[in-house]
Amino acid sequence: MFNRLMKVALGVALPIAILAGSPAVAEIREHQLKFASANNKGHPQVTGMEKFAELIAEKSGGKIEVKLFPGGVLGGDVQTVSALQGGVIEMTVLNAGILASNVKQFGAVDLPFLFGSGEEADKVMDGAFGTSLLELLPDTGLVGLGYWELGFRNLTNNRHAVTKLEDIQGLKIRTIQSPIPIELFNALGANAVPLPYTELYTALETGTVDGQENPAANIINAKFYEVQKYMTVTRHQYNPQIVLVSKKFWDGLNDEEKAVFQAAADEARDYQRKVSREFDAKAIADIKATGMQVDELSPEETQKLRDAVKPLIDKFSAEIGPETVAALFKELETVRGN
Repeated sequence: MFNRLMKVALGVALPIAILAGSPAVAEIREHQLKFASANNKGHPQVTGMEKFAELIAEKSGGKIEVKLFPGGVLGGDVQTVSALQGGVIEMTVLNAGILASNVKQFGAVDLPFLFGSGEEADKVMDGAFGTSLLELLPDTGLVGLGYWELGFRNLTNNRHAVTKLEDIQGLKIRTIQSPIPIELFNALGANAVPLPYTELYTALETGTVDGQENPAANIINAKFYEVQKYMTVTRHQYNPQIVLVSKKFWDGLNDEEKAVFQAAADEARDYQRKVSREFDAKAIADIKATGMQVDELSPEETQKLRDAVKPLIDKFSAEIGPETVAALFKELETVRGN
């Protein structure tokens, strides 16, 4: 009789455990939370958010509901980070370098011409270096669950084709609100104009700025091709994105719930990166199809850009922390050596 009862009990319990992805589903309580981002639906960033929401519902047995707020409807990135620190919003995903104003060491990931490929960036950000940055966040009211991908940034403008370094001079280029991108474009002879992403389309449309720099996926998703004529494949910067949780919210979760969040973030990370790279691979052709002129820099001109921004590495290494930059380059050497 005891064995029969045990079989019945297990027959009920096992499907629940499988559904939840955790044997401790009974310890998971009901939660509703807001997950905000600047990009619009259809962008790989938002596709990753959708996957995360789906996974966390599955792994929690439907007890945790993630409501998505893409398109900057809850504010720009800097504003959203403040809202997380205050516990007003529970989650966001944004360019990791934006956190340099909160934790100076995050500025390291904004250094120009840093990564050779997305896969190389994965190994560095998922390894000891990326983990060391995550460990600095709780003191600022934030918790990092890992890194997704925005990708390699390229230059667009509405004045003329850019095929050499001198063509950049005098252009008003919108950059993200982070010190290194601002000084990067000033060093190239442009006039950098930091603006929230949510204001960018209007700034391009009205001529407040001549151009901007973003991955190809953003150019398509935000329809910048409607207000820009020229694109240059510069790949001057790679943006790892970071998935953030409000520490106020995180501290209210128990260990089982935290494990569900981390597992969902890890699984969504792998999916999001795959989607991002597939999107990027076809985005250039899609941009050309809109009528934009797309130019590639020659290796010689790319080297001129690299030479022009080299002084930034020394300058910002001192501000970020020489030991942080040294650790980053050491890990890059290890990854490349392997």
